[in-house]
Amino acid sequence: MSAPLLQVEQLVRDYTLPRARLFSPPPVVHALAGVSFQVHPGRSLGIVGESGSGKSTLARLVMALDRPTAGRVLLDGRDLHALPARALRQARRDFQMVFQDPYGSLDPRQTIDRIVAEPLAAQGDATASQRRARVAEAIESVGLRASDLRKYPHEFSGGQRQRIAIARALITRPRLIVADEPVSALDVSVQAQVLNLMQDVQARFGVTYVLISHDLAVVQHLCDEVAVLQQGRIVEQGPPARLFHAPEHPYTRALVASVPRIASPAVAG
Repeated sequence: MSAPLLQVEQLVRDYTLPRARLFSPPPVVHALAGVSFQVHPGRSLGIVGESGSGKSTLARLVMALDRPTAGRVLLDGRDLHALPARALRQARRDFQMVFQDPYGSLDPRQTIDRIVAEPLAAQGDATASQRRARVAEAIESVGLRASDLRKYPHEFSGGQRQRIAIARALITRPRLIVADEPVSALDVSVQAQVLNLMQDVQARFGVTYVLISHDLAVVQHLCDEVAVLQQGRIVEQGPPARLFHAPEHPYTRALVASVPRIASPAVAG
């Protein structure tokens, strides 16, 4: 097997809160407490857990949007948090993010072509004509038309807006995409369309995913491996078929048991 694309090593993130009293020590929240995992190229890792388990903190650290208290995030062997600002900016072409809210993550004042081109413009290494060609390619790869590029976000449905967000993530041809609750804001009927699109994108471009979600069905649909996060620690990890059908840790069993199930209708006697 090839070397891991992403390695997270003993990641810790503490947050210091305001003092409750003048002479008392400030309280500390341990959002992450020694998280480690790795993801190989072209594979998908799901991170599941309840609200407050540390999932979004983990996503921000993997994306180098926040700094860890301790530990490392290595992408293709490079410690992202040790890179100088210029080198990190250049490295960002290899990892992009899809956010939860497909409307809130798109600037309503910008047309779609400018939104999708933004990561390329930030890199500054493509001409205007190259950007136009890449934008058209990206938007068509997610099932939209080049004629949509002059429109604004409010002219699209929620599912179409998330397709636009995925196109923006693809524009730099990244090796890793971190998706933080990418379908939770969408109707159930649209969720499957977006998840199928993400699978198609992975098959076509070899993208590696880290999928943050509280929805076990979403993770089971998309991911090769699942890590269960509880209070900032990974308590269980494995393939979804085993984890969700024969969970070993009590917290994983509680998560699986909390998934709603449709009861079979009673048979009239």
